[in-house]
Amino acid sequence: MPETMAELDIEAIRREVRALDFVRGTPADVADWREADAESRANLAIEGMALSADDEALFDMLREEAVPPLLATQIILRLLDHPDADPALAITPLERAC
Repeated sequence: MPETMAELDIEAIRREVRALDFVRGTPADVADWREADAESRANLAIEGMALSADDEALFDMLREEAVPPLLATQIILRLLDHPDADPALAITPLERAC
């Protein structure tokens, strides 16, 4: 993840995620997503691109909140204020949150 993902206020992001209106994954969905995440993280580490502790905490929180992968991607794009992010998504971009 880009350096802008460092020093995240995970609990502030969690509050915004909890305020979103979305269908949470089932426990079985979350287990599948965690397995896929573990594989992705292992591949990143093998390629020398391991996630920072903050990035790990963010992804773990998204799984704890049972956020589906497509929405998790949109949340991350919004946090980064990426041009492909949905501007209507009620997540505060990191640069504005500081």
